[in-house]
Amino acid sequence: MSNKYSRNSGFTLLEIIVVVFILSLLAAIVAPKIMGRTDDAKIADAKVQIRNLETALKLFKMDSGFYPDTQQGLDALVAKPTTGRIPNKYRDEGYLEQKKIPLDPWGNQYLYVSPGVHGDYDIICYGADGKEGGSGKDADITSWDMQ
Repeated sequence: MSNKYSRNSGFTLLEIIVVVFILSLLAAIVAPKIMGRTDDAKIADAKVQIRNLETALKLFKMDSGFYPDTQQGLDALVAKPTTGRIPNKYRDEGYLEQKKIPLDPWGNQYLYVSPGVHGDYDIICYGADGKEGGSGKDADITSWDMQ
């Protein structure tokens, strides 16, 4: 009886080769589609982060009556400014849930300018290359151009 089970247990080399071939084929088809989507996901994430920063800036303005200037920067959303125009009313816990300014999805800081060229403030992410300009995944993502 034990011979019967030992004969049929395990896989043959041919079965293993067929399974490896099928998995390789699936990986070759699926991987490029998944890999191409990571850039799209990072761009979407940057847009969401910019919107969150805009919301925090609006809350800051509701309390203080003004937006932080360029020198104060986005840091004014996590700690009460000590230079420039000091807000009379400031939330003790700041205006961002994480208590820190997020980096963009590529690990770079967002550029904040206030007063901005396109409004009360401008927030800019330089995309994957971290440089001004570019196209595709390297294109700038800006607070004024996300309608």
